[in-house]
Amino acid sequence: MEHQMLPLDPMTLVLLVLLVGIVCATVVCVVALFRAHRTDTVALVRALAELVSVFTRYRHKKP
Repeated sequence: MEHQMLPLDPMTLVLLVLLVGIVCATVVCVVALFRAHRTDTVALVRALAELVSVFTRYRHKKP
């Protein structure tokens, strides 16, 4: 009995690669936040909040 591997279509492969990339980036960011000094973490969280506000303002300005 011969086993046949099911070929992945390109869209499934792209989604799988994106998912793995997002998980890896999340793990790296969480580990970096836990290892960082408290003042660095506070500054980073404030910068992220500002970045989100800039993107939301930019998105609302699009026609």
